[in-house]
Amino acid sequence: MNSSVSAVEVLAQDGAESGLGVFLPLVLLFGLALAFGLFSVLLGPLLGPSRYNKAKLSAYECGIEPSPQPLVGGGRMPVAYYVTAMLFILFDIEMVFLFPYAVAADALGLWGVVAVTLFIATFFIADIYVWRRGGLDWN
Repeated sequence: MNSSVSAVEVLAQDGAESGLGVFLPLVLLFGLALAFGLFSVLLGPLLGPSRYNKAKLSAYECGIEPSPQPLVGGGRMPVAYYVTAMLFILFDIEMVFLFPYAVAADALGLWGVVAVTLFIATFFIADIYVWRRGGLDWN
C-alpha cells in the first residue's frame, strides 16, 4: 500500500466495491457534525461564565416584568393561530420533499411519479380533514 494514500481514500475504495462508498462523505459529515455538537455542549459549561445573579435567573420578556396574564388582547392566544402555524410548517416540509423530485423527475421515471402522487394525495387528504374540521376558520 502506498504511504501517501489516506485512510479516507482507502475506506472509500473499500466501500466502492460494495456500493456504499458514495455514502462515505455523508457519514463522515454526520460524524463531524455530531462531534462538533458534543464538543460545543460539553465545553460550554466549562469555559462559560458562571456568575449568577437575580437578573440572569429571571425570565426575560423584552425588559418588561413578566405577568401571569397578558394585559392586552384579553388572555391567551387562540388555538387557530397554532393550527395555522403548524399547517405552514407542514407545507414547508412538503416543499422540501418536492424540490428534489422536481430536480430529478426525469431520472426517477414512473416510480417517482407514483411516489410523489401518493405523497401529494396524503397531504391533500390531511388538508381536507383540517378544512372540514374548521381548522382554517378565523372566527
